[in-house]
Amino acid sequence: MEKIELGQTGLKISRIGLGTVKFGRNQGIKYPSGFELPEEDFLAELLALAKSLGINTLDTAPAYGTSEERLGRLLKGQREDWVIIGKVGEEFENGESSYNFTPDHFKFSLERSLRRLNTDYIDMLLIHSDGKDMDILQNDDLIKTMHRFKEQGLVKAIGASTKTVEGSIKCLELMDVVMATYTPDYTDEKPVLDYAALYNKGVILKKLLSSGHNTDIRSCMKFAFSHPGCSAAIIGTINPEHLKENIKAFEDSKIK
Repeated sequence: MEKIELGQTGLKISRIGLGTVKFGRNQGIKYPSGFELPEEDFLAELLALAKSLGINTLDTAPAYGTSEERLGRLLKGQREDWVIIGKVGEEFENGESSYNFTPDHFKFSLERSLRRLNTDYIDMLLIHSDGKDMDILQNDDLIKTMHRFKEQGLVKAIGASTKTVEGSIKCLELMDVVMATYTPDYTDEKPVLDYAALYNKGVILKKLLSSGHNTDIRSCMKFAFSHPGCSAAIIGTINPEHLKENIKAFEDSKIK
C-alpha cells in the first residue's frame, strides 16, 4: 500500500491505518455485535498481516481499555516499523468514559501512555474531544502543553480527534492534524477537508464504515479518498479477512 506524507508533519503514513479499540475494550462500544477480546498471539499474527499488507499506522488511546499495554508488548523490537497515534483527555473505567482537559492530566496521560507502549515517543498525539471542541481548543494552556510535548520530542505531531466542523478547522489552525468524520452518509465535515487541502494540513478519517454499520466498503473508500483533503482513514478490526477486504477495497477504489 502506498504511503503519504501527512500534511506538514514529515510523517509517512499508510492510507489505511488499523484501529485498536477491539484490542483492549469490548464494553460501551457502538459496533453491530459484541465480541471477546482476542489472545495476544492472535493479535501478533494480525499485526504481522497488517504489516505485510502495507499498513504502518496504528490508532490507540487510554480509553481503549488495555490496548496500549498490549501494543507495548506486541510491538517489542519493531517500534520503528510503526506510526502510532495516541490520545489524551478521555479515560474509560468501569464501563464509562470520563474526560479531563487540564495540562496536568495531559502530562500524566502522555507519560502513562509512553510507559504502557514501551516507547519514548508517540508519533501523533490527539486530544480526545468530548464534543465541546471549541471549549477545549480555546484553552491556551492546553494548546501550549501540546506544543511543549512536541518541542520536548515526546511526540512528533499534535492535533485532536474532534466532533464539530468549527472545532476541526480550529484544530488545524492551531496544530498539525485532525481526526474527523466524513462518510457517504455524513458529509457535514467536508469543509474540514476543503481547509486541509487548501493549507496542506493532515486529515485522518474515523468511522469511515460507520462503526461497521456500512458494509459497502469500496463505496466508502472511493467517496472518502476522492477528496484531496483526505490523507488516511483508520479502520478497526480484529478479523483477518476483514482486514484483507479493507485493503482490497481501498486498492479497488483508487481514483484513476
